[in-house]
Amino acid sequence: MLILTLAMIIAAYLIGSISSAILICKALGLPDPRTFGSKNPGATNVLRISNKMVALTVLMLDVLKGTIPVWGAYFLAVEPLYLGFVGVAACLGHMYPVFFGFKGGKAVATALGTLLPIGFTLGALLMATWLAVVKVTKYSSLAAIITVSLAPIYVYLLKPLYVYPTLMLSALIIFRHRANIARLLTGTESKITHKI
Repeated sequence: MLILTLAMIIAAYLIGSISSAILICKALGLPDPRTFGSKNPGATNVLRISNKMVALTVLMLDVLKGTIPVWGAYFLAVEPLYLGFVGVAACLGHMYPVFFGFKGGKAVATALGTLLPIGFTLGALLMATWLAVVKVTKYSSLAAIITVSLAPIYVYLLKPLYVYPTLMLSALIIFRHRANIARLLTGTESKITHKI
């Protein structure tokens, strides 16, 4: 089981390292998202340089990068705590992709994908939280921080068995947003100008 778990962790990292934002922008002749806007290769920044359909495609692919390895590990009977490691590995792949010079995004969508196997009710709560905060504040980063902060509470209420893996993911995402937190506190964080 240990070998299987390690294999799933490595596979999750490699899957997470496939940057849909960079690949799709390159295929469509769009600017590299790492050199434009927030310089973050994620769906929100892709929205700044393209349109909703392209950004939605990036979003869905980034979600799948988290869902596929965690779901696979779940069906292979990997223990709940180690499922958390698989999820963290997928997010680390998105943040520090081996295929793109270890320069990646914030992994918010990928983290959402890792939590979807817990249940679609959780997924709906997380997406509703993110959308509500964005609608009110226009800050994608703040929406992400609040959503991942509430995720362990949602999981505790729905499936307490997965609280510790969720706490790991939440801590990782908040850590990755430390620069955004600093900009939010100083009022220099950029807002979403497109209608969501």
